[in-house]
Amino acid sequence: MTTVRARMTILVSSTVLSLATVTGTAAAAPLPDDSGTPVAPTPAATGVPPYVDQATHSTEPVYDYASAIRESVYVDTTMDTDSDGKDDVIAVDIVRPSETELTGLRIPVIMDASPYYSCCGRGNESEKKTYDENGVIQKMPLYYDNYFVPRGYAVVGVDIVGTGRSGGCGDVGGKDEIDSVVAVINWLNGRNSAHTADGQPVRATWTNGAVGMIGKSYDGTLANGVAATGVRGLKTIVPISAISSWYDYTRSGGVPYSDDYMPWLGGYVGHDSPACEAVRGDLGDNDDDDTGDYTKFWAERDYLKDAGKVKASVFMTHGLSDYNVQTNHFSQWWAALAKNNVPRKLWLGLEDHVDPFEFRRDEWVGELHKWFDYWLQGLQNGVMKEPVASVETAPDVWRDYKTWPAVNHSIPVPLSDGKLGALGKGSVTVTDDPELTEDDIVADPSEVIAGRQMFLSAPLPRSIRISGTPTVTLKIKSDSITTPVTARLIEYGEAERYTGVRRTDDSTCEGSSVDYDDSCYFTVEKLTEQTDHGIVSRGWIDAAHSASLSKPKPLTPGEWTTVNVPLRAQDEVIPKGRILGLAVTLSDTEWTTPNDTGATIDIDLAGSKLNLPLTTGKVPAPAKVHPIDVDIKTPSQRPDLHDPTN
Repeated sequence: MTTVRARMTILVSSTVLSLATVTGTAAAAPLPDDSGTPVAPTPAATGVPPYVDQATHSTEPVYDYASAIRESVYVDTTMDTDSDGKDDVIAVDIVRPSETELTGLRIPVIMDASPYYSCCGRGNESEKKTYDENGVIQKMPLYYDNYFVPRGYAVVGVDIVGTGRSGGCGDVGGKDEIDSVVAVINWLNGRNSAHTADGQPVRATWTNGAVGMIGKSYDGTLANGVAATGVRGLKTIVPISAISSWYDYTRSGGVPYSDDYMPWLGGYVGHDSPACEAVRGDLGDNDDDDTGDYTKFWAERDYLKDAGKVKASVFMTHGLSDYNVQTNHFSQWWAALAKNNVPRKLWLGLEDHVDPFEFRRDEWVGELHKWFDYWLQGLQNGVMKEPVASVETAPDVWRDYKTWPAVNHSIPVPLSDGKLGALGKGSVTVTDDPELTEDDIVADPSEVIAGRQMFLSAPLPRSIRISGTPTVTLKIKSDSITTPVTARLIEYGEAERYTGVRRTDDSTCEGSSVDYDDSCYFTVEKLTEQTDHGIVSRGWIDAAHSASLSKPKPLTPGEWTTVNVPLRAQDEVIPKGRILGLAVTLSDTEWTTPNDTGATIDIDLAGSKLNLPLTTGKVPAPAKVHPIDVDIKTPSQRPDLHDPTN
């Protein structure tokens, strides 16, 4: 992998073997030698494909990318989601070595199913699919085909139902979208039919049926959902910053993040037609934004409940600063897979909604190569003997761990008036102030601020590692039948902290290139800033939904009840000398769109605590709370969920 100082394109022969109008099984002409005479490649040793290096147990780039077969087909379904009286078809674009026709080579598939190929593009450079004058795929977004096709893989890009060149209308994470991808996997395994643009039947006789799915955000979410069907042929998935439950993506414990998100997203990625507008109208009618309840609508889009059906291995990666697809998505999916003993691997970066291809490129491509070689090619390369988890503990500093989370239990940290780590008596009061911003909440932690209760520890006597999902247990008495409850865990102390990434003018090339599809991508640089505090985790709950998301129980004003606030999963080492702060507020109109505001609650201190998944150390209370100066250098900013480019 060569780093270059400016973006470049490597120009090679651009011969494309178009199969869009071939009848039956797609076929390609043999590769010519210098004299123009067709020549078949030299066969490999018995039982070993020619692209496998037996010494390194690795696939090698022996196939000519410029001569790769590019084809576009349409896979049949039994769905009619746009109610036009015809079954929907799913557009599938394929890039594969020409040797799959020349020698009968049968190879596995790397698939990226997405709604974004036409509307928004993929990757940090928003690449879209492009086609030749015959409507056959020319440029496949991202580097997967450039890198893996020469190594004996086919790369398949699927326009899910209702998007791109596929028919029908999408249902945003629902059964129809998942089934549209399953239909393609079934075709790749000979269990479904497909045709070319002019209606000629086409079979996938070039594949051995082994499929690995990969993708970021919505694409990775589809991989989770398809894996949860248990479809035969899906051997592995690589979900990057992916959703595991759409309910948890649009709200937290009954508190919506925004209104009417599902129909908005469906319209952003989907077809502009009256039929699809009607489908999106149904999404808005059934999302229960006004109650925040978990219903059948959300159960259909909850892949966690079907984790027991997953047969594919899982290599997931997530950013610990991701507040688009928040960290509860990877942690709850990870835990559900663990119960089913699914083979799995995890990378956790400091980043937000960013693909590791951007911030750890060489290592990521290398590890992905090994993963697919093991699970799709059957090469015994030792990838499953490596540590299970790799965590970025400081900017560009990574540490491997044998398991994740580090502990499966939490240490109770008691609360007292203004203090964290000591058991208190009596109660404190919080009156809702919807105007409070996060910057207001974390600033002046030792001062009394209306609408906020802050609990502070003493300086940590030794470093601690929080690894897992913190929660806050609060025994409260409210003057309302419900109220949002918000909790933030903050660490105070000077440090160089991650603040984001920025694209550079440099690029690297990850595979072979042709003039219409190069493999070169800009790199990013990591941004940091010297600050005096950092947010460890946030969490929100509607008090009436604390015991049940599907059957909320209104509070009885004036009576005590226990509310559990789930914070977001985290893995962070907090050094000696830092001070932990737990801030409790009610409605959060900056990060959520609460349905209820204006309540006042009392918090019973003896019945309340912070639950921290600590590996070592403890959180001591201060003898006296001393003033802490906080300088808000970079105002906090909620990610815009109505922006898929996030």
